Amino acid sequence: MDRRFHAQTIACAQCGPKVYLTDNDGDPVRSDDPIREASRLLDEGYILAIKGNGGFHIASATTRDDPIVRLRRTKHRAQKPFAIMARDLETVKSFAYVNSKEAELLESYVKPIVLLRKREEFCLSDLIAPGLFNIGVMLPYTGLHFMLFEHTKEPAFIMTSGNPPDEPIATGNSEALKKLGPEVDFFLFHDREIAQRCDDSVVRVVGKNTMMIRRSRGYAPAPIYVEAKVDGCVLGVGGELNVTCCLLTQKKAFLSQHIGDIETPDTLQFLKRTIRHLSKLTRSEITRVACDLHPGFQTTRLAFEIGEKNELPVIKVQHHHAHIAKLMAENNVDEVVGIACDGFGYGQDGKAWGGEILHCSSNRYERIGHLQEHLMPGGDLATKYPLRMVASILYGYEGIGDWLGSKAAYFPHAEKEIEIVLAELEREKGLCTSSCGRVLDSVSALLGICYSRTYEGEPAMKLESVAAYGKDTLKLQPRILGEMLDTRFLLEEIYRGRDGVPVADLACSAQSYLARGLAELAILGAEKLGVRTIGFSGGVAYNEQIALTIGDYVQERGFRFIMHNRVPPGDAGISFGQAIVASKS
Repeated sequence: MDRRFHAQTIACAQCGPKVYLTDNDGDPVRSDDPIREASRLLDEGYILAIKGNGGFHIASATTRDDPIVRLRRTKHRAQKPFAIMARDLETVKSFAYVNSKEAELLESYVKPIVLLRKREEFCLSDLIAPGLFNIGVMLPYTGLHFMLFEHTKEPAFIMTSGNPPDEPIATGNSEALKKLGPEVDFFLFHDREIAQRCDDSVVRVVGKNTMMIRRSRGYAPAPIYVEAKVDGCVLGVGGELNVTCCLLTQKKAFLSQHIGDIETPDTLQFLKRTIRHLSKLTRSEITRVACDLHPGFQTTRLAFEIGEKNELPVIKVQHHHAHIAKLMAENNVDEVVGIACDGFGYGQDGKAWGGEILHCSSNRYERIGHLQEHLMPGGDLATKYPLRMVASILYGYEGIGDWLGSKAAYFPHAEKEIEIVLAELEREKGLCTSSCGRVLDSVSALLGICYSRTYEGEPAMKLESVAAYGKDTLKLQPRILGEMLDTRFLLEEIYRGRDGVPVADLACSAQSYLARGLAELAILGAEKLGVRTIGFSGGVAYNEQIALTIGDYVQERGFRFIMHNRVPPGDAGISFGQAIVASKS
C-alpha cells in the first residue's frame, strides 16, 4: 500500500467516522482495533456484515469452503455467483486473466465489479462462482476496505450485497442488525448515515465494448446525453426484473441506480422513493410516464397510479422495442434493424417474445423476424426446469420420450411430471415463446450442463462457460423458414451429436448457430428495407461468443453494427428505452 494513502486512512479513522465491531445481536466486541479484529475473524472463517458507503456487504474468506457453504445456505443462493474484492491488481492476476481494458476499469475511480475469466490454476474456492468460467472482481474503494486488507492473509474477500432475498440492500445499522443478524456472525459498523442506498456496479468487456450489466455506484445518476432535445420530462419505470427508473429531460437521461426485482413491497417502495429523489435532484417535473406493455407488472400499475394522481399521459412500450430504442438513442441512430434477445418480453400479440428482429425508426417498430415459437409446458415452470423446454422443442422426435425418462430424477415429480408435460404438449395449447433464453436453456439441459434454474440466466450462463472451451465443429448453416429461424433443427442436431461430439464443442456450435441465424434474419430484413445499420440488444448481448459472432457476420456483409457501451443491454436499461419512445409519442 502507498504509505501516503495509509497515513490518510489512519488519520481518517482517527478524526472521521467511528468504527466499531459487534456480534450478531449488536453487543460490542472489545477491541483496540476493530478493523484488524474484523480481518482476523474473516481469516478464521467467520461471516461479517460490513457497512460501506452505499449499503452493507456480507463478507467472508475466499480460500475456505466452510464459510461459503454457510453463506449459500443462509442467503438461499445454491449456485448464484458471489462478487469478490481483491487486495490489488497483481493479486487479481494470480487467479484471473486481466486485459488492459479490464485493468483500466478495475483501477478507475468508479471501482466497478468487472467480470473476468478465471485462470486454469484458480486458487480461490470453486464455490464462489460454481460452473462458471468467469468471476466478478472489484478492488477496494474506501479507506476501511484498504485497512481490512492490511491485516489479512486472504487474497480476496467475498463482498456480496447485504440484503435478504428479493429485498433492497440494507443501509441503516438497526435495519442491518434486524435483517442480516441471522446470516452473519459479526458486524463492522461505522456511525455515518448512508444517504442513498446503492449497489456496486457490474461491467463486462466484450470485444472493444464495455457492457454495463448493473449501472449503479460510481455511474448513476450521472446523465447519459442524447442527441434530440426532449420537451418536458419523461419518466420510464422499467420492467419487472433488474429494474431502474429513468428521467429524460432536455438532452439528458438520468438513469437511477440498481433497484432490483420488483417482487416485494420493500423493493417497490424503494423504486417510488428513487423516483421522488431523482425528480428532486434534477429539479424535474414529470410530464409523461412510460411503462412496459405487460398489464401484470407492478411497474405498469405504478405508472398508471402516477399518471392518474398527477393527470399525466401514460405510454405503454413493448419490451423489445424499448431495448432497440435505447440502443438507437445511445448510438444516435435514426433507423435500425435491431436484434433483441432475452428471456421474456410481453409481445404485441400476447405471446412471450424473446428472440426478435425489429425494424425501428423514430417511435415506430415492426416485427420482421423471430426465432421459432415453442410451447412452454407449465408456463413459468418451463423457465425453472429447462428440460420442459427440451420436451417441447423436440416433442415427437424419435427416442425423446425414453431420453426424458432417463432424466426423471431432474423433474420435481419424476415420471408423473413427464407424463403431464407430454400430455400438455399433445394438446398443443398453452403459452408460446420465441425466447432466445429458453433455447439456450434447452441446449444447456440437453447437454447435461444445467437442469434447473436457481437464479436468473443460470442455464445459459453455464452453457456459455462450457462453450468458451469448445469449437464450432458442427458448423450448422442457419435454417430460415420465411421470417423465422428454425430452432428445432438446432436441438435435433445437438441431440444427435451428444454421444459422439465433446460437450464443449456442441455448446459452442449451438451458440454459433443462433448467432449466425439471428444475424442472417437481420441482414435479410435490412436488405429488403434498405437499412444499413444493424444492432444487438437484450440480455443475450452479454454473451461474448454470440455478440462477437453476430458483429463479425454483419460487418462482413457490409453493414454497420452497433452495440451498447453506456446503457445496460439487459432489463436494467429498459427504463431508458421506454422514456426515449415516450418522448417521441
